[in-house]
Amino acid sequence: MPTSSPSRHIRRPVDLRLYAILDPERARGRPLPELALAAVDGGVTLLQYRDKYGDTRRMVDNARAIRAAIAGRGVPLLINDRLDVALAAEADGVHVGQDDMTPEDARRLLGPEAIIGLTLNNEQEASNAAGEPIDYGCIGGVFATSSKVDAKPPIGLEGLAAVIDTARKDVPDLPVSAISGIDETNAASVIASGSEGIAVISAIFLADDVTDASRRLRNIVDASLAAYGAKR
Repeated sequence: MPTSSPSRHIRRPVDLRLYAILDPERARGRPLPELALAAVDGGVTLLQYRDKYGDTRRMVDNARAIRAAIAGRGVPLLINDRLDVALAAEADGVHVGQDDMTPEDARRLLGPEAIIGLTLNNEQEASNAAGEPIDYGCIGGVFATSSKVDAKPPIGLEGLAAVIDTARKDVPDLPVSAISGIDETNAASVIASGSEGIAVISAIFLADDVTDASRRLRNIVDASLAAYGAKR
C-alpha cells in the first residue's frame, strides 16, 4: 500500500483554467464518454466525474469509459469523493470535500503521484490547507447554483477574493480555482478576483454544443488571465 506524508508532499502541477465536472444528473441523458470528449475538444484542462446517486459498479464502468474516451489527450480524470472508484478505474486522482475522507488518508491510499483536490469553503479552511497533502484547492460556492442540492450560501466575489488572499498568504504554493454558478457572464470577474481558473458543470454539460460552450469559456479564462494575471 503506498504511503505519503503531508510534510513531504510535492504538489503536482495541475492546470485549473477550465475544470469541467461531469455529472449524469446534469448531462441531459447523453452518454458521459461523448460529453467528456466533447469538453476536452473544446479546451477543458481538468475533468472530474461526479455521481452522487450512482451505485459503485455503474460508477466504475462510467469512469473507465470516460477515461478511455479522453485517453492520450493530456487531460487528467479525477473522481469526486470515491477513492474506491478512482482506484478501480485507474483515474488520475480524486477531489474531496471537507466532510469526505481526509486528504491525508486519500494520499496514503492513492500514493504520491495521484492528484488530490480539496474544497475550500472559507478563509479558515484555506488557512488549514497549509498542512494538507493536496495539489489544488477549489473555492466555493461563489454564486448560487442548482447543481448541488445541499449548497451553502454563496460567498460572492468579495468572499472569493478573501479566501484567495488567505490561501496566498498561508499556502503560497497552492493553486486555486473557483466553483458554483460560474458561466460566460461572470467567469472574467472570477479570474479578476484572483482565481487561476473556473470549475463548471451546467454551463458546459447542459449546453447543446458542449465543445463550443467549453471553447467559449476557455477563451474567456485565457483572455482574463492575460488581462488580470493570477493574483499569486
